[in-house]
Amino acid sequence: MDNIINDFTLNIATANGTGSQSANLILLQTISDMGVNVSGKNLFPSNISGLPTWYIIRASDAGYQAPGNRTHIQVLMNKATWEADIEACEPGTVIIYNTDVKLPVERDDCLVLPVPMTKMARGIHPKLARMIANIIYVGVLAHLLNLDDDAILSALNKQFKGKQKAIELNSTALALGRDFAAENFGEERGPYRVEAREIEEGSFMIEGNEAIALGAIYGGITTLAWYPITPSSSVAEGIIDWLPKLRHDEDGKTTCAVIQAEDELSAVGMIIGTGFAGGRGMTATSGPGISLMSEFIGLAYFAEIPCVVWDVNRTGPSTGLPTRTQQGDLSMLYEASHGDTQFPVLIPGNMEECFEFSWRAFDIAERLQTLVFGFSDLDLGMNKWKCSGFTYPDTPMDRGKVLHTQKEIDAIENHGRYRDVDGDGICYRTLPGSGIDPILYRGTGKDEDGTYSEKPEIYHANMERLKRKIDNSRTWLPQPILREEVELEIGIIYYGSMENMIQEIDDILESTGMKVSQCRIRSLPLSPIAEKFVRDHETTIILEVNRDGQMYGILRKELPIELVPRVHSCAFSDGMPPRAIIYAKKIMDVLRKVGATTEVLA
Repeated sequence: MDNIINDFTLNIATANGTGSQSANLILLQTISDMGVNVSGKNLFPSNISGLPTWYIIRASDAGYQAPGNRTHIQVLMNKATWEADIEACEPGTVIIYNTDVKLPVERDDCLVLPVPMTKMARGIHPKLARMIANIIYVGVLAHLLNLDDDAILSALNKQFKGKQKAIELNSTALALGRDFAAENFGEERGPYRVEAREIEEGSFMIEGNEAIALGAIYGGITTLAWYPITPSSSVAEGIIDWLPKLRHDEDGKTTCAVIQAEDELSAVGMIIGTGFAGGRGMTATSGPGISLMSEFIGLAYFAEIPCVVWDVNRTGPSTGLPTRTQQGDLSMLYEASHGDTQFPVLIPGNMEECFEFSWRAFDIAERLQTLVFGFSDLDLGMNKWKCSGFTYPDTPMDRGKVLHTQKEIDAIENHGRYRDVDGDGICYRTLPGSGIDPILYRGTGKDEDGTYSEKPEIYHANMERLKRKIDNSRTWLPQPILREEVELEIGIIYYGSMENMIQEIDDILESTGMKVSQCRIRSLPLSPIAEKFVRDHETTIILEVNRDGQMYGILRKELPIELVPRVHSCAFSDGMPPRAIIYAKKIMDVLRKVGATTEVLA
């Protein structure tokens, strides 16, 4: 059988809390350090240690990053899912299993490779055998896949970061696993191999949440107020970890306040206070936290106070599936709180954008004098992805329309806190402590001077102004990225983490003879470019990871009425990272229903 190079999916079934994540990340880092395109998906439980967890590694020279259509190599470590994991294996799967679990693997149509992992680990360190056993399977896979020795040892050293005893124990386990596989499996080790490719200079692996954290620091964050919630907690933890290295004064004191609030409501209140005072405040949360913040979010909108909230979306509603992924919060963010509200929403699709949008969010919030949402998800936020490098701020911070002196105020005819003198919907503000007479920020009805008012015409004019300033941002917020075909027949609109599977979808559809253009939305409100994309294509499909087609609903609301019949929803969510084949088939189903194609995917 010919070897299959850099094209396989590896599934590792273990239990939460056994140390398997370190082993899995060593594998991921090793393959990446060999210059191969690779992605990892951590499927972990939302409650207690000991429950099942899976880690999926996809190696692909084509650059595909979504979970594959099938598992090629299955590692079995967990008796709780043993039978189900075996049953899910297709014929030809390479199954590596821990014989010390004392359960059978009865698959004559698979290549079954037994390894006494726990016994071998006990020989190294009896008390830590349960954890060291995971490194045994790393060693076995190192032999089966032809992983580079230097790369895997480098990854092991990175993972344990100078903890010499841990490095020594795990290096021993690694060698033991590799030697066992070499002695016992010989030529019968399956066809899958990793072959080194040219390494992209400056590239590295990073989680989206850490990229957001770094971006916030470079964006000038002065207050981080947060309350822990999966899957956003590591955004705050990342900021806390990096602050001592990147943000301190001459005396070594951190130049950013970090406050763990008693709940999400308190956290957003603190960052609104920061924005009022002239600082740059940010919090990170998920859907349930946004729900709790609702009234304060409305205050930031109506009083016009800048701040930033990152929503790392998990699967809802309610508690839902806290450790699974979704794009189900989009419409909630866009029109958060009650009454007529509308917020800028920044939607990164890769690590570079997680960093860039994080620092730009502060500039946008102060320019527009409003709360800005960043919208990520668990898949993008808590998994490691390849990054080619960051775009750092290269211009001074955009502080927006801020008046610092009485002379500046006097230069504006009839200045008032809520008076739009430039016609762009954005008013001039002052900051406490500047020596200027203070202006009261109101969450109630007010006139242009900030004086309380319930007059209908004043309320109406104020609300129209607020809408105008958000509408004006459509052309300068992060604009859509287009990849258009000459034919301009079928277009796909998508957003966020779906960037990491769109090329595979495109290739699947192209194999049927279709030519499909792509438009990735990177912010709300919608850019005119999105409208033109719909206008230019006969049929447009909206892909998203939720049940109800939330971006589809936004498009239907904002597109000219004559374009609405051209857009069609293709929404799907089961909590899992999206798989390309599922969406490709659903796209074909939609196209057949609207009469755009008769092709059928097997």
